[in-house]
Amino acid sequence: MASFGMTSGGVRKPTETMRLFVTAFIGVVIGFFLGVSFPTLALTKMSLPSSLFPSIDLNYIEDKYSGISTQALLNVWSSLKRRNKDTASHYYKFNETKIWVPTNPRGAERLPPGIIESESDFYLRRLWGLPSEDLTIKPRYLVTFTVGIAQKNNIDAAVKKFSESFTILLFHYDGRVSEWDEFEWSKQAIHVSVQKQTKWWYAKRFLHPDIVAPYDYIFMWDEDLGVEHFDAEEYIKLVRNHGLEISQPGLDPHSKGLTWQMTKKRDNSEVHKETEERPGWCTDPHLPPCAAFVEIMATVFSRNAWRCVWHMIQNDLVHGWGLDFALRKCVEPAHEKIGVVDSQWILHQSVPSLGNQGKAEGGKAPWEGVRERCRKEWTMFQDRMALAEKAYLEAMKIDPPNSTAT
Repeated sequence: MASFGMTSGGVRKPTETMRLFVTAFIGVVIGFFLGVSFPTLALTKMSLPSSLFPSIDLNYIEDKYSGISTQALLNVWSSLKRRNKDTASHYYKFNETKIWVPTNPRGAERLPPGIIESESDFYLRRLWGLPSEDLTIKPRYLVTFTVGIAQKNNIDAAVKKFSESFTILLFHYDGRVSEWDEFEWSKQAIHVSVQKQTKWWYAKRFLHPDIVAPYDYIFMWDEDLGVEHFDAEEYIKLVRNHGLEISQPGLDPHSKGLTWQMTKKRDNSEVHKETEERPGWCTDPHLPPCAAFVEIMATVFSRNAWRCVWHMIQNDLVHGWGLDFALRKCVEPAHEKIGVVDSQWILHQSVPSLGNQGKAEGGKAPWEGVRERCRKEWTMFQDRMALAEKAYLEAMKIDPPNSTAT
């Protein structure tokens, strides 16, 4: 016990002093050899601020950027640090400033407005070079097709009707994507693959208005459309000239399943916005299906109209039946801003390929189950819209149309 204690005068014994000396010497020697064996990283020259990087995991850096040495990464950081010394000092000085901007997008109130990117796009970017030099052209329009591989030749013909001003987006409901690589245009297209889904399911999840905001018009097309008499650029010109926010090409009279007079192509006409239907079908000449009406097989939306329509699409009503009668709620006056382009027309081939993606149940063929759900969804959508409007009018203490209340 005496060797670890102190004398009454506070002076260490000789054995204690020698022990401390030997321990210190050994520590110096071990430290020297560790220093010699450690890779030369010149970390002391970097003077990394601890507030910005509390710790640096060099193993993680090397794993994530396996093709770049740690030394090279640190050299880049050191160079950036020297170039931005003034900016960095300003940043650190105000880094703890409290920011709260209520007009920012929800969830981004703590960010300075200048850093916020509230919208995006489908533009393809390079992995090298300057970001400002990535795009030689920015497409102004978006066209989407919901496709299966059985219709690849039809889609190939359709895509060739759209210029480089269009971004091409394919939604694959059969999961077969790589087989489209035989087409050169497919290598620059956007492909989204989820099996056994419809275009409205895709649209709700991948075409948020803030994602498609750069595009003036959004084409939401089926896969079974003949386009021999269609030119996309001419179509855009006509839509602009006639002030159409929601539109579709006229349907060739030989189209299969032609139901509505409104969507039937007219001769000697560029555009029409109203029609006469069978007796009793139209309660008002300015309402569907006599006006303010297009079908959902080949709809074209302006950016502003789509922002409204997207919010009206129901997450669980995937077939979109009933939407065509409600599109008028997203533009005003609807009977002037919804129309059919006659001079650029298409042929609806009515190929039941998506119907075959259903499941045979209760002795019914797959397509029968799909069609039955379509009809149910139409009724469900109508009921939801009626209830929502009723609830709004009651909350606002507004008498509903045709009310007898005084």
